[in-house]
Amino acid sequence: MPSANDDRATATALLSAAAVRERCAIVFTAAERGEARHFRLDLHRLGEAADRVAALTRRRYPDLAVPYHSRWRHFCVGGVDRAALVAADGDAAERVRARIDLAVLSVLLDAGAGQGWRYREAETGQIWGRSEGLAVASLRAMQHGLFAVDSKAPWRADAAALADIRPRSLAAAFQHDPGNRLLGIDNRAALLRRLGECCAADPGRFGTPARPGHLFDYWRARGKDLPAAEILSTLLLALAPIWPARFSLGGVPLGDCGRHSAVSRDGFVPFHKLSQWLAYSLVEPLEAADMQVSGLDRLTGLAEYRNGGLFLDCGVIRPRDPHLLSRPLAATSEAVVEWRALTVALLDRLAPAVRARLGKSAQEFPLACVLEGGSWAAGRDIALERRPDGSPPITIVSDGTLF
Repeated sequence: MPSANDDRATATALLSAAAVRERCAIVFTAAERGEARHFRLDLHRLGEAADRVAALTRRRYPDLAVPYHSRWRHFCVGGVDRAALVAADGDAAERVRARIDLAVLSVLLDAGAGQGWRYREAETGQIWGRSEGLAVASLRAMQHGLFAVDSKAPWRADAAALADIRPRSLAAAFQHDPGNRLLGIDNRAALLRRLGECCAADPGRFGTPARPGHLFDYWRARGKDLPAAEILSTLLLALAPIWPARFSLGGVPLGDCGRHSAVSRDGFVPFHKLSQWLAYSLVEPLEAADMQVSGLDRLTGLAEYRNGGLFLDCGVIRPRDPHLLSRPLAATSEAVVEWRALTVALLDRLAPAVRARLGKSAQEFPLACVLEGGSWAAGRDIALERRPDGSPPITIVSDGTLF
């Protein structure tokens, strides 16, 4: 039997993008052989998905100067450069810390909002739902000092303030009420409280007084060249205590991880969707501080419902049981784990097909640009074509901390 040390070593290995790619590939191979329990693959339809992504990329970015897929795109929806507001009066280092604070908060709050929730921005009158609404709401909440100890210095996410967040204050900031329900409001508040406690307990990474933005100082002290895999590794190890206790191994929480019967031994399939979304979202603030982020393509595509919905709606992934798509599914169910694993593996196959259609090399057009151009937006577009409300083809039971 594996020892406790063996289990801890395996758990640490699972907290990486390399493990996401490796374990998802195992599920993909089973599906290629026709051995996956829940879905079949029709790889002949992958070209249709690539055509859609390439065409949409050209429409959205006619000059093909596509930025990275990150939370920063959502802060500027509706033609408003809200990102320019962040710590505008601070020095260069403080602006980076504040942007990291905001990115961490906003990404952690970027789980499924629900079909009916909307946020009306008082400053512009614009109304947004889903991921864009959560982004704008989180930025405005930070601007108004919700996450700061001192309301006169609002552009901060202080650990002490985060640890004191309650559902009522978060609900008010996000306009959650019986007629405008934001899914998982209690769980979102609990996630922020755990974030505050986690930062306060780790001054080596999060400084004193503790805040997520001090990760900038932690990384800068280690040198100007920062591998993307190290950004993710730091996030996964440092933030491991904040996630709901879904799975653990050797006493190590595994975060966004599921289990699938195609994977021998422990059966675990990691995804780390929000953590990788956060890693992508930290690249721009760090590069603005003259840090060099290398190896971006060592991160994976994001196993979420827009990318996964693209492949389902294009017929690349087909359910074995047609009724599977008509009932809500738990996020950790094997069917959802299988779908997410196939999504990650297919994004690696979609990327070169999209580049070929755009005449771009992998160096010119990394996976982060394919996602932004891209696959996520194409998943939303085809959902609107297929279903009046634009809902994804699979209904996930959300707890506000995963999708």
